[in-house]
Amino acid sequence: MTPTTVGPVPRALGRTGLTVSPIGLGLAALGRPGYINLGHASDLAGRTDVDSMRLGAHRVLDAAYAGGVRYFDAARSYGRAEEFLGSWLTERQLDEVAVGSKWGYMYTADWRVDAAVHEVKDLSVGTLRRQIDESRDLLGDRLDLYQIHSATLDSGVLEDHSVLEALGSLRAEGLAIGFTTSGPHQDQTIERALQTGAFDAVQSTWNLYERTAGRALAHAHEQGLGVIIKEALANGRLTARGGDPRLLRAADQAGTTPDALALAGVLSQSWVDVVLSGAVTVPELESNLAALALEPDPDLLERLRDLTETAEAYWETRSGLPWN
Repeated sequence: MTPTTVGPVPRALGRTGLTVSPIGLGLAALGRPGYINLGHASDLAGRTDVDSMRLGAHRVLDAAYAGGVRYFDAARSYGRAEEFLGSWLTERQLDEVAVGSKWGYMYTADWRVDAAVHEVKDLSVGTLRRQIDESRDLLGDRLDLYQIHSATLDSGVLEDHSVLEALGSLRAEGLAIGFTTSGPHQDQTIERALQTGAFDAVQSTWNLYERTAGRALAHAHEQGLGVIIKEALANGRLTARGGDPRLLRAADQAGTTPDALALAGVLSQSWVDVVLSGAVTVPELESNLAALALEPDPDLLERLRDLTETAEAYWETRSGLPWN
């Protein structure tokens, strides 16, 4: 892969009516002192008080906007992520920015890294009604896309008529409605969600290790849903920190960084609208954005086919990543 001078080209996020950038910024690791990304503690370097984390988040948000990022993604369970994002939007008064958030998890760590439980899942309609008000209090009218956080078949949320009705009311008010997926059966969840006709966007894990949702995501894209990819770097496993010799070797041959190569692999998929960077520092973000300067390589995924893991193995490894 060779560098090009082409900058980020805005594109539509499916039928949401939103215009987004090919790389967005997810705030999962920016809004709380503990997260499961490799090296998260060293990124924060002990600066975990609220004021320091707000300043750090604003620095990364500024760098992201300067780098062409126009989609920002938060959640109620990401600590103070919505608060940090909301204050940044208010201070900067930026146009042409799309904002997504999620409901369904509650942050329970009380700003501690060593908490026994960091977040609790509850996909009931009561949680939806409470959390949409909380999200709007922090993000105001800048909230564009509201997503079910980690819809799964066994959660029953896609069969909950009270939830679907409430989401339909929000949609009628002009809010785009989406869902995110996780776990080894993402493909089945996506296909079931498509049957409901209730959604405008889907956000799923897809990366060089975990590719099982690809066919379902392509189907969702064909049906008009915006497709957002999360955990494209496998919580740091697909970076230099992860130390996978196969990826390191391929990145060296391509003259780029492992993270940029992994992100370029996601962006090479025609059904991807946005892939999220989870950067916590400006240098990490800049390294991620280097993916935009790589010429698409149609053979990249096949050459890196040996990185692919089974869905079960991937999600088992992810579940064992420590909060730090």
